[in-house]
Amino acid sequence: MNRVLGIVLLALLLILPVFAQDEEPLIAVETPPTAADVALEPVDLQFDDGSQLVRPLFITHAGDGSDRLFLVQQGGIIYVMQNGEYAASEFLNLTDLVSADANTQQYSERGLLGLAFHPDYAENGYFFVNYTDHQGTTHIVRYSVSADDPNVADPNSAVDLFQQQQPFPNHNGGHMAFGTDGYLYVSLGDGGSANDPLAAGQNPNNLLGTILRLDVNGEDGYAIPEDNPFVGTDDGADEVWAYGLRNVWRFSFDRATGDLYLGDVGQNQWEEINFQPADSLGGENYGWNIYEGTHQFAGGTVEDAVMPIAEYNHSLGCSVTGGYIYRGEAVPALEGVYLYSDYCSGRIWMAYRDANLDWQDSLLLESGLQVSSFGEDEQGELFVVAYSGDLYKLVAAE
Repeated sequence: MNRVLGIVLLALLLILPVFAQDEEPLIAVETPPTAADVALEPVDLQFDDGSQLVRPLFITHAGDGSDRLFLVQQGGIIYVMQNGEYAASEFLNLTDLVSADANTQQYSERGLLGLAFHPDYAENGYFFVNYTDHQGTTHIVRYSVSADDPNVADPNSAVDLFQQQQPFPNHNGGHMAFGTDGYLYVSLGDGGSANDPLAAGQNPNNLLGTILRLDVNGEDGYAIPEDNPFVGTDDGADEVWAYGLRNVWRFSFDRATGDLYLGDVGQNQWEEINFQPADSLGGENYGWNIYEGTHQFAGGTVEDAVMPIAEYNHSLGCSVTGGYIYRGEAVPALEGVYLYSDYCSGRIWMAYRDANLDWQDSLLLESGLQVSSFGEDEQGELFVVAYSGDLYKLVAAE
């Protein structure tokens, strides 16, 4: 009998680690982190040609197990760097294609704005870029990695999948990311100028002011997912997944839950973070321009408007930079916390759900940086991109 019991116990001990790997992701944060828990560690980038980053806008990974990171420069260059060594080389150069003002000293919201790697990149070598051309038109273009060198893209492999005319030089959106469903999500600003003169925000039949959801798995062009919310109706364009957005500057999916977080840049007073649960069927209206954050803007009401989970006014900053839910291991105190920042003030805030699953938000760090983006590596560790050309990694404070 004791021998049988011993065998059963041994079997349980062998099985328990398997169950442990399938633990539910942390959703409720009972003890939020403080500034004493985290630090920004400078990354010493070493470029093979001695150059430096100029106006970097994004950093991401290819999801191919290589531990590489890819840096997007507004002027049209994508650099690849070997994680750990931080040795960077040129992956793709689109300088001749992007808006000319992205390579001047003047402020611009145009240029190379987005990069996303196909979920099957390790097999098909496909990645996608979002840029504005010399006329200001948005392009979503698929490229392939070269057959001879995994650290160099094939510049002749371009397949232009999507174009959207931009009536003004600002509010071009530009971020892209693949959801857990394998579809490509794309942010398009409301067209620009100020106050939404095109009334795009509340018109889901206009692609501006929306998040698009596209099937880019075909050879040419894109297809419409059959379960997009407006397919088969006159209520909105087939490509539209969500609307009522002014200019989403960075959105992200929680790698553990599939939930979607969107940082939407405000107009005069309020910056906001919006949320969409993973089980959403799409079609959310986030309120612009009837609302700016939770506050009346253009007048009137929208009964079904989805209010932000966090907001801050312009006494604390001027332009939100959306971030990520932390799912890494280097900073345990951040587990389940969503980080976002402000481009002007450099403040890094956190939003999280408490024990009652109510949303809370508070200041985490005063970075002093012009935060143009956050980025995530393959392990879920987070980076902070400074528009000045510097890169930092979030680490546990010593």
